[in-house]
Amino acid sequence: MKTKIRLSDHFTIKKLIRYALPSIGMMVFTSIYGVVDGFFVSNFAGKTPFAAVNLVMPFIMILASAGFMLGTGGTALVAMVLGTGDREKANRIFSSITEVSVICGIIATVFGVLLMEPIAKLLGATEEMLPYCVTYGRTVMLFGTAFFLQQMFQTFFSAAEKPKLGLRYTLAAGVTNMALDALLVGVLKWGVSGAALATGISMCVGGILPLIYFIRENDSLLRFRLTRIDVRAVLKACYNGLSEVVSNISISVVSIAYNFQLLKFLGENGVAAYGVLMYVVFIFIAVFLGFTMGSSPVISYHYGAGDREELKGLLKRCIIFMACTGVLMAALSEILAPVVSGLYVGYDEELMKLTVRAFRLYSGAFVFTGFNILVSAFFTALNNGTISAAVSFFRTFIMQLACVLLIPVVMGENGIWLANIFAEVMSVAICVLFLVKQRRKYGY
Repeated sequence: MKTKIRLSDHFTIKKLIRYALPSIGMMVFTSIYGVVDGFFVSNFAGKTPFAAVNLVMPFIMILASAGFMLGTGGTALVAMVLGTGDREKANRIFSSITEVSVICGIIATVFGVLLMEPIAKLLGATEEMLPYCVTYGRTVMLFGTAFFLQQMFQTFFSAAEKPKLGLRYTLAAGVTNMALDALLVGVLKWGVSGAALATGISMCVGGILPLIYFIRENDSLLRFRLTRIDVRAVLKACYNGLSEVVSNISISVVSIAYNFQLLKFLGENGVAAYGVLMYVVFIFIAVFLGFTMGSSPVISYHYGAGDREELKGLLKRCIIFMACTGVLMAALSEILAPVVSGLYVGYDEELMKLTVRAFRLYSGAFVFTGFNILVSAFFTALNNGTISAAVSFFRTFIMQLACVLLIPVVMGENGIWLANIFAEVMSVAICVLFLVKQRRKYGY
C-alpha cells in the first residue's frame, strides 16, 4: 500500500506526477464532455448543428471562466495559508470563495439565457446555424451554477489532499455525460438539445456532489461552513487567478477570431474542421492544465513554508515533465490525425482531408504550449497574479490573436493552422524573461 502523499513532503519527479495524476485525469475527463457532445452531434445531427455548437462554446466558456479563476486563485491562497499552519483561516477563505462561486453562477445563468440569441448572431451564426446555437447555449447555461462549482472544486481537491477523490467525481460526471449523450442524441435523436442536457446533468454530478462532500464531516484539510464572506480574501483569490480568467477569455476571443477567419477562407467546413481540432487540443491541453492544477498547491505550500530549495526543485521537475509531454503530444497528433478526423467527419471526404491537414500543421505548437502554461501557473502558485496574468495575456491574446489575423494574410488558409505555432514560440521568450527576472525574489 502506497503512503499517502502530503503537501509538506519532499517531491521527486515521480511523486509529483503521482500527486498530479488525478488532477490530470480530472481535466481530461472534463474536456471529454465537449468531445463526446461533438462526436454525437456531428454523427447523429450533422455538420451544421456541429458547427453551431463550436461557434457558441467560446461564449459559454467566457461566462464560466470566473469559476476557474476563483478555483485556481483561491487554491493558491488556501494552500499558502495551510503552509503557514493556520487551517482555520484556510477553511474560512475556502468557504467564502465557495459562496461567491454560487452567486456568480446564478448571475451567469441569467445573463447567458437572456443574451444567447444576440450573442450567437454577433459571433457570426448563419440563419441555419442560429436555432442550434441558441438551443444548445441556453440549455447548458441553465446549469451555470453547477458549472461554476465544478470549475472551482477541480483545483481545491488537490489543496485538500484529496486529488483521487476529485478524480472519482470527475469520472462519475464524465460517464454520466457519455451515457446520456448515447441515450438522448444517439437513441432518442434529440440533437443539440440532448447533447446540452447531457452536459448540464453531468455538470451537476461534477459540481453539486463535491459541494455536499465539503459540507459534510470529512477527513480532508478543507470543510465548507456558511460564513461571512471575506471580501479581502476573495479579491486576493481573484487577483491570484487573474491569469486563468484572462487565459480563458482570451482563448474564447481567439476562437471567435479563428471562426471568422475560417468562414472567410474555408466556409462552414473550416469551422467544422476547427471544431474537431479543438476537441483534441482541449484534451491535450487538459494534461498540461491538470498537471499544473495538481502541482500548484505543492508549490504554494512550500512557498508559504519558506522552503526555497524545494521550490527550486519543483520548478525544474515541472519543466522536465512539460517538455517531454509536449514532444509526445506533437508526435501523437501527427500519427492519430486520420483516425480522429475519421471518427468525427469521416462521412464527408472533403472535410476529412481538410481536418487531417489542419491537425498536422497545428501539432507543432504542443512542443511549446506546456512550458508557457507552466510559467503562468507557477506565478499564480506564488500568489503573483500580475506576472501570471501578463504571461497569459501576452500568450493567449496578444500573440495568438495577432498571428491568427496576420499569418493567413501572408500564407493563406494554411496560415490559420500554423498561427498558433508562431504565437507559442514567441511566448516562450517572454516566459523565460519573467522567470529570470524574478528568480532572486522567490529563490527558485
